[in-house]
Amino acid sequence: MLKRRTYLAALCVAFAVAWALLAIDPHDRSDWLLENVLLVAFAAALLAIHRSLLLSRISYTTIFAFLLLHTIGAHYTYSLVPWQEWIHWLSGGAVAAPTASRNHFDRLVHFFYGLLLAYPVREVFLRVAELRGFWGYFFPLNVTLSTSVLYELAEWAAAEVFGGDLGVAFLGTQGDVWDAQKDMALAGAGATIAMAITAALNYALERDFAMEWIESLRVKHPAPLGEDEIRRLWLARKRRHAPGGAGGDSASTDHPADRSGAAGKPPGKRRPGRDA
Repeated sequence: MLKRRTYLAALCVAFAVAWALLAIDPHDRSDWLLENVLLVAFAAALLAIHRSLLLSRISYTTIFAFLLLHTIGAHYTYSLVPWQEWIHWLSGGAVAAPTASRNHFDRLVHFFYGLLLAYPVREVFLRVAELRGFWGYFFPLNVTLSTSVLYELAEWAAAEVFGGDLGVAFLGTQGDVWDAQKDMALAGAGATIAMAITAALNYALERDFAMEWIESLRVKHPAPLGEDEIRRLWLARKRRHAPGGAGGDSASTDHPADRSGAAGKPPGKRRPGRDA
């Protein structure tokens, strides 16, 4: 099996070749440029963090697959991708090209956005924020839906700014007034399926799967925050700045949640994550 960095390098080369080929004579060069703004930013971010946060082969493979789909959509514009003709060609003419009132390639890509990217998001949450149990599945779904909302807002803003045929091509509603809502729903459905598959895998392989879920939903610090915590921080600040104050020590000893776990016992170390 290839080393992770070697595998990542191979995927980068494969994607660079595909991107270069699809950059040749796109259907609408202006729309192609708009579609590639986020792609370039996303790819640059992945490369920037790969030394400190090298992801799994599964994550890089799903990211590669999604970016390839997006690159195909950018070449043709999403509303003109000839996927019906491809089905007819791949079947050797045995299957007639499907007919539909709209081109559903954009719907497919929104679905795959959730299906393919929810797991890499989960991996980042598990390794950086150390989320466990319920939260390790909920937050990838949450991020999928929230970023889908942000993308729809970005599409709307771009359509307002550029207007005309470019705005229509980039927005890609194809006359459907519920296009944005359907796109977000499909992304959420894809992420839900991805997290359900991941949960089923972990349930089958991890002995304490149920206990981890229960522990993740247990209240760790029963003392309220909000105005109580603001008052504590304010009083601690006043003591630190008062003549003869105790310095920074008082700020870390006033609140029960700072000194103990939920049961008043010293909090133990987090158990290393063993789930996928």
